[in-house]
Amino acid sequence: MDEGQQPQGPHEPQDPHSPDEPQGPQGHQGPHKPQDPHAPAAPPAPLAGFTVGVTAARRADELAALLGRRGAAVLHAPALRIVPLADDSDLRAATEDLVERPPDTVVATTAIGFRGWLGAADGWGLGEPLLDRLRGAEVLARGPKVKGAIRAAGLTEAWSPPGESLAEVLDRLLAEGVEGRRIAVQLHGEPLPDLMAALRAGGAEAVGVPVYRWLPPADIGPLDRLLDATVSRGLDALTFTSAPAAVSLLERAERRGLLPELLGALREDVLPVCVGPVTAGPLRARGVDTVEPERFRLGPLVQVLGAQLPARKPVLPVAGRRVQIRGHAVLVDDDLRPVPPAGMSLLRALARRPGWVVARSELLRALPGSGRDEHAVESAVARLRTALGAPELIRTVVKRGYRLALDPAPEPAPAGG
Repeated sequence: MDEGQQPQGPHEPQDPHSPDEPQGPQGHQGPHKPQDPHAPAAPPAPLAGFTVGVTAARRADELAALLGRRGAAVLHAPALRIVPLADDSDLRAATEDLVERPPDTVVATTAIGFRGWLGAADGWGLGEPLLDRLRGAEVLARGPKVKGAIRAAGLTEAWSPPGESLAEVLDRLLAEGVEGRRIAVQLHGEPLPDLMAALRAGGAEAVGVPVYRWLPPADIGPLDRLLDATVSRGLDALTFTSAPAAVSLLERAERRGLLPELLGALREDVLPVCVGPVTAGPLRARGVDTVEPERFRLGPLVQVLGAQLPARKPVLPVAGRRVQIRGHAVLVDDDLRPVPPAGMSLLRALARRPGWVVARSELLRALPGSGRDEHAVESAVARLRTALGAPELIRTVVKRGYRLALDPAPEPAPAGG
């Protein structure tokens, strides 16, 4: 995927044996059934008409594909880059220290991080000595994936929390007592200062193992474009899969003098969606309410986004149609109609007070770069009507302006009827 350039259109599923495609013997498709021209059109995908920003450096293509399958346009800009493990002097120093002075307890937090640590150690000639030290330690696994990685290495975990959270791991350690114990914590791109401080306050010697350290992206241009799109409300939602990515975006905004504008956009118009509460921490600390799935995975993240983003957009009864204004398109009944930016600006101005007349002068101010000629409004409205495919949605009020043709509210049912 082209990182951080233009918004991408919806991604097509990559699985050639998608469950939506009937399969004949040996993987061939079944008989082709002609479509009924009178059958109702299938409803659009839940994220069709919306643009979603992706800040991930790792698994960005997977996340973009999941979003695209639900109809979203995707704008990707990695907020970070990962230090290659083989070149990470800090990780090597921590590994050598643990081989020389073995830990009593090891906390493994992520499967890819744990496997990467063992692989890097093997490349440095420290693989077997490290495994030998881990065999003599109590190994705690944060969740089922890292539990699998531990067992694949020939090790056995002593315990794994049912809720897959580091808070549960910390509670168990503190309840058992950590005084005088040497505890190694596999970090994954974030320093976990609260956990490390709590262990040290309990009397432990806490050793961080910095697997996958993050640095700012080598090319800052895509991140700046993502930041500009967020501030200008060119995005409908912005996704985060790690706390360092959120910190990186906030720091970049502050460096460019755009932090107030970024926070305003995320608090009001652009939905911030995080993979879990740890990732959301830097945003919540700035007063930004975030949305997270119950299960901290990419699939549930996309599902909660697909449920919440359309729900934020009201459906208006206009000229006998159901109209929903999305990010860069309008849903007219079940027909998704792409609308250019100027038309979207006009439509949003009309929808702020549905059914009320909006003066040409006010609509002119909503048009980007339109100058002072109110005839520009007439031309823009004509193009908007064409884009919507239903001219009757927008009414002209002679010598006053335009309005959405909002349907009257239904009469209340008579009492006792």
